[in-house]
Amino acid sequence: MTNRAHDRDVAVVTPWYPTPEHKARGAFVEGMVRATAPGCGEVTVYHTYSWIVDPEAADADAVAAAHRRLLPLAARPEPTVAGARLLRVPALSGRKSFAELALGHASWLREALGGEPIPAPVVHAHVGLRGGWTAVENARPDARVFVTEHASFLAQVLAEPDSREMYGEVLERCTGFFVVSQTLREQLAEAFPALSHKIEMISNPIFFDEPRSRPVTELRRWLYVGGLIEHKGVRQLLEAFAKCHAEDRELTLTMVGDGVLAKELATRAVELGVEDAVTLTGALPPDEALRRMREHDVLVHPSRGETFGVAIIEALAAGLPVLVTRCGGPQVTLAGVEEAAGEMIDVDDDPETIVAGYRRLRERFPDGLDLPEARRVLDERYGHRTVAEEHYRHWFPAGAGDDRTEAP
Repeated sequence: MTNRAHDRDVAVVTPWYPTPEHKARGAFVEGMVRATAPGCGEVTVYHTYSWIVDPEAADADAVAAAHRRLLPLAARPEPTVAGARLLRVPALSGRKSFAELALGHASWLREALGGEPIPAPVVHAHVGLRGGWTAVENARPDARVFVTEHASFLAQVLAEPDSREMYGEVLERCTGFFVVSQTLREQLAEAFPALSHKIEMISNPIFFDEPRSRPVTELRRWLYVGGLIEHKGVRQLLEAFAKCHAEDRELTLTMVGDGVLAKELATRAVELGVEDAVTLTGALPPDEALRRMREHDVLVHPSRGETFGVAIIEALAAGLPVLVTRCGGPQVTLAGVEEAAGEMIDVDDDPETIVAGYRRLRERFPDGLDLPEARRVLDERYGHRTVAEEHYRHWFPAGAGDDRTEAP
């Protein structure tokens, strides 16, 4: 007789998950586990992460042999969110293409499993290759395998011939394929038109359970949450802040995140004379980043391109108005509530675009916004309960596991 609880066991395969050293890396995957695990049986997260080695090095075989001997010591389950288990698997990989990375991840997960398939009947993988390929190669023959794509670098993956071919095979072999934005759906439909019917959109889950204790009353404490990299427009953000700070000395800017531009931004803040008003926190754990949202007045997010824009919706969930660029994802996620949520600006290398957007937002605040309404609409679209139910609908066919509990 089939065990109903086991019918609802789920494995999550991901190349990103928070670690003690990198608490924010893969936080969206952790959020998905937190949202969906309460409605499942046993949930196990397989976090495969790359250790890059040169396969042509003289000691490559010896390194692989040592890694194989030590792997059982590393691959020990530990608890994670919502009662799920976490198994971390370091994967030796050569870095010639995304496909080669995926081969390494799939091979070393198989090694960690002792050559046995992933036992769960449902496997949910994150990103098409390092997650998706690893999942389809290691799942049970009868398992239902689903893949969620949320990588902003998808175009780079598809530009590599071997990676594109592997990606198409993942799309063909999986049971269902999800994307978090219309932009990603269009990219994949163009690349694989014969398989476009398999691609559905399910957003990242956002938790709306902890609003700020008091509403925003003025727009003086700026906040940025994300990578300190060129793609995110952080140079322009700092320049724009300095211009606005010259008009209002009470303005502050907190930049939460890390990246290659961190030192440059700190130096530039000194050159602009705003070092006392600018705080670079480095990467913070997700709970701490959300706490900062509840303590600031406006999220400024001048990215050059976003597939979804999790931080933007998280800020609104925390009762924070937003100043964001029309960079792909935000136009879709905020559709219908743009003016209620804040101000949208064009992607532009000129910091004056951010300055002008801030001035317009300040002139409209508070009567020209409706943050409670924006929050209500976005909770219906992207709240963790909504997203969890969408996944359950796909993961568990009608009649499988009637003992389910609802997501919290």
